[in-house]
Amino acid sequence: MPTKTNQVETSPSSSTGNASQRSIDIVGNRIESRDLFVGTKEITIGHEGEAYRLRLTALNKLILTK
Repeated sequence: MPTKTNQVETSPSSSTGNASQRSIDIVGNRIESRDLFVGTKEITIGHEGEAYRLRLTALNKLILTK
């Protein structure tokens, strides 16, 4: 079965002061973490009105916290 590839356009929040945009490939339902953590060790994910932090540790592990 062929895999579907989509791209998501992202733009950093205005609080970072960075106005650049990038795209992230989605293959099936998978996003590579290296595409999320470009130039940072932490991203914020919004879910049902709540903010969650996804952090990349020094040991290359992922930690999700509310």
